[in-house]
Amino acid sequence: MIQLGLNIDHVATLRQARYKHNPFAFNAEPSPLEAAKIAQDAGAHSITAHLREDRRHIQLEDMQLLRSAVKHLNMEMAPISEMVEIALQIKPEEVCLVPEKREEVTTEGGLDVVSHLPSIRKVVSELSQANIIVSLFIDPDPDQIKAAKQTGAHCIELHTGQYAMATDLEFIEKEIEKHKQCALLAHELQLQVNAGHGLNYKNVSRYIRSVPFLHTLNIGHAIISAALFLGLENALKKMLSLIEKAA
Repeated sequence: MIQLGLNIDHVATLRQARYKHNPFAFNAEPSPLEAAKIAQDAGAHSITAHLREDRRHIQLEDMQLLRSAVKHLNMEMAPISEMVEIALQIKPEEVCLVPEKREEVTTEGGLDVVSHLPSIRKVVSELSQANIIVSLFIDPDPDQIKAAKQTGAHCIELHTGQYAMATDLEFIEKEIEKHKQCALLAHELQLQVNAGHGLNYKNVSRYIRSVPFLHTLNIGHAIISAALFLGLENALKKMLSLIEKAA
């Protein structure tokens, strides 16, 4: 079965909207830790949290608390020395390297592995030596996948944002085909294939039916949004049901 990772950044975003100037915000509501516990009990296979350089949502204290309670923690982070040091202290099961821009609302594109191969390879090596699984968040581009293999990363996470936001049927078909071919290539190169960004209750089934060799889907905003009306447990189980039926 395809696994589901819940991204809990959006819980922290809601908390920081009220408490961002409070040095003890990590103790305020809503709690990413409690969300992670509920999600884990409801069947989430992993918990994803992005510790950004600007600390706009998840805080370092959140990562420390999550580490104490989460069975499979996936830490999203920029490939910079500060974050490598933190990851080596936190020791998540998995790290997903992502690009960051301070002006973006959320991650807008994939990591350019081709242009930054030496530096990314160094980060991958440091994390791998600590027995941390390393994934690279990349656009569905064969050149990026080939470069990802050269870094020594264990996985790729295909950036599904263009597919998820598209409304033109022809464009959607083209995106699906790109993801399909990239998944095939990654599998051929013995890279685990994950995917995420913008997947929701309406578009996830088609993606699963179209793209082979998927291991994990990382989904956050859609589930947390649904949780406002359904409760987190029900929202997560609804997504798990869609994944199971489509796989």
